[in-house]
Amino acid sequence: MSTREMTSPPSTKRLLSKVPEITIWFWIIKILCTTVGESFADFINVDLGVGLVTTAIIFTVVTAVVLAVQMRLRRYLPGAYWLTVVVMSITGTLYTDLLIDQAGVPLWISAGVFSAGLAAVFTIWFIKERTLSIHSIVTGRREAFYWLAVLVTFALGTALGDWTLELTGWGPGISILLPLVLIGVVTALWRFGANPVLAFWIAYILTRPLGANIGDWLGLTAAEGGLGLGTLLTSIIFLAAIFSTVVYLSISKADVVERASDKTAPAVPTARRRTTLGILAAVAAATIALLAYTNSLPHTSPVADKGPAPSCGAGTAALTRSEAQAAAQANFPASNITEFRTITSDTLALVKKGDQPAAAARATDLETAWDKNQHALNAADCSAWTFIDKQIDPVLTAVRSRTPNLATEQTVLKHLLTTLGGA
Repeated sequence: MSTREMTSPPSTKRLLSKVPEITIWFWIIKILCTTVGESFADFINVDLGVGLVTTAIIFTVVTAVVLAVQMRLRRYLPGAYWLTVVVMSITGTLYTDLLIDQAGVPLWISAGVFSAGLAAVFTIWFIKERTLSIHSIVTGRREAFYWLAVLVTFALGTALGDWTLELTGWGPGISILLPLVLIGVVTALWRFGANPVLAFWIAYILTRPLGANIGDWLGLTAAEGGLGLGTLLTSIIFLAAIFSTVVYLSISKADVVERASDKTAPAVPTARRRTTLGILAAVAAATIALLAYTNSLPHTSPVADKGPAPSCGAGTAALTRSEAQAAAQANFPASNITEFRTITSDTLALVKKGDQPAAAARATDLETAWDKNQHALNAADCSAWTFIDKQIDPVLTAVRSRTPNLATEQTVLKHLLTTLGGA
């Protein structure tokens, strides 16, 4: 789909366009970028053990550098443009993870925050420039609005995708279908006469959960419903695909705005535009109803590894502390239990010594170790995993608090340590 406006800007300005033509290649490479954003962020943060905060800081700096280079260019260059998109995909994912995992903000609130943020960006952008079409990106200010919107769409798409998985418990394979179908509907409505700018940005947001779900499907183990390629191999495959596509586009110029197309597009009847808006509203309502229905069913979610603990199903009884301890000891690998217990014990000792910064750092080690093993532990015993996960959250909150309370810290740490079989 294309966001070309009814009246194109003069060709002298369009030579300075900083964005590609919206062709099938645009959407292919956009989905590749979103997949890398999910898999590579997880690889750096979890698999390498760098940690969420450190990873976010690293990619914030990388984003600033790459964006500065992109903004200094006088025209669209595929390599620079798509490198910026890839880096922003990773950074946007990390920002959502920070809000959810680090600050403990629920997914539905995170989605609302980023939705409001995107609405604010679009409102200011339109007030200042009178257009949201990406084919009007011919000034520095418009490009700044564009990249800010892109970053927020990645963060919003991450929150919406994870929230959907939390509500439904769908596996990595079936989770691909919802965003794919919705993108198909938006594409059909665009061809029928929907506002091209609106259709473009809706599809742009939806490609984020689609790409992330594809990444999960490829990266997760067979026991979790995936193909078992792992985050590193998945990232390498998609980075190679992005590189190959960028090389092709650089040579073929297939995504360069065509100067010969300075023709006024045929006007779309107002009634048809209103019809498409009504259909979009109906599709949104149907999607919400579907999510509400699936959320009411018993389910677990091995894919949604962010935010609150996944549901183990309405028919699953809650465990007592002793039952959770016994289940964990029986079903979780002893090496994992020992690691969690050691980190918790270290954190408690640091709290008692009054070394709050070191305790907070050790709590982050606990979070990283827990998240790294979440899929396997949740699959081994969902009820025990959920019980312990709900005890880890208050530990992270108490130890990382700006105004820590010693009694609260010790209480929640001792409760967790007891559940893990510690003294």
